[in-house]
Amino acid sequence: MADFLLAAAGFVLATVAVGLVRILWGPGDDDRIMAAQLLGTSGIAVLLLLGQAMSVPAAVDVALILALLAAFVTVAFVKGAARSEADRA
Repeated sequence: MADFLLAAAGFVLATVAVGLVRILWGPGDDDRIMAAQLLGTSGIAVLLLLGQAMSVPAAVDVALILALLAAFVTVAFVKGAARSEADRA
């Protein structure tokens, strides 16, 4: 079972590589924040998979903290985008 979890973590890391490409060459800020959300979600998934495969319960705590931080980043981005729209008008 641990081999399957490690393979799944490897697959998720491959999607992270695709997300990094999207962040670097994304056409707009919206695309970049969505790719950053993909990285955050993928990082959480990798931590949970590796924590289960290697029997490290602390990885779950770290994954929960990352999930909380990702939510704050999204809220900050939306507020910043709304503020910049108001400044343009």
